[in-house]
Amino acid sequence: MAESALSKKKLDGKVVIVTGGASGIGEAAARLFANHGARMVVIADIQDEAGQRVAEFIGLEHAIYIHCDVTDEEQVKSMVEWTVQNYKQLDIMLSNAGVLSRSDQTILDLDFSELDRLFAVNVRGMAACVKHAARAMVDGHVRGSIVCTASVASCSGFEQFIDYFMSKHAVLGLVRSASKQLGAHGIRVNCVSPYIIATPMTCHVLGMDPEQAEEVEKIFEPNILLKGVALKANHVADALLFLASNDSACVTGHNLVVDGGFLLK
Repeated sequence: MAESALSKKKLDGKVVIVTGGASGIGEAAARLFANHGARMVVIADIQDEAGQRVAEFIGLEHAIYIHCDVTDEEQVKSMVEWTVQNYKQLDIMLSNAGVLSRSDQTILDLDFSELDRLFAVNVRGMAACVKHAARAMVDGHVRGSIVCTASVASCSGFEQFIDYFMSKHAVLGLVRSASKQLGAHGIRVNCVSPYIIATPMTCHVLGMDPEQAEEVEKIFEPNILLKGVALKANHVADALLFLASNDSACVTGHNLVVDGGFLLK
């Protein structure tokens, strides 16, 4: 009998890095990747206690936490090199670390210091992760998968939060260009663009506690077409797993939107 889709380990033996893996979408992905047989999941974040808890929950034989601030390219480079030195290769990079706008900026009152803060993580940090993961894969002759977490903001505009929307458009440009440049090495580069998820970061920006996640979901639920569905981190993690695994072996340069139909409204 053929192995069922539910029992199939889609990342069996793979070495994975998940940036921003201490909470939210990154945490959900790290757990899912481990459940699908990843040999090692390297959780990279600046939330040390939370990241260590995630690694311990998964099991330290299959996960490890490393402090890494993606705004510092040297830290990203060192983290990738450490992973390759200890686990012999890097198969998958999930560049997920990101931040939200701290103010409802428009172009008329754009604060460039705030834009620089946000771009340092969402654009520069993501580019550093793609760069150093790709170099490790090329050097190791690994036909790897690089997946970035973008947002529905990557393909839409809005009346506010211009710095955030600009940053996610940049992520899409990074993915499309890097996929063209790395295809010759057999390396795939894709991104997932979710609608608003009630992660701890989202709750904090809204002035709510993570325990109020269901209330946050109810705020945004009317904006999606699929009624009765609350978008959660595990929905995004499923899409990330698809792009990380061989299920998407012929998919590159793609922006997979997970929004319950929000962009169609």
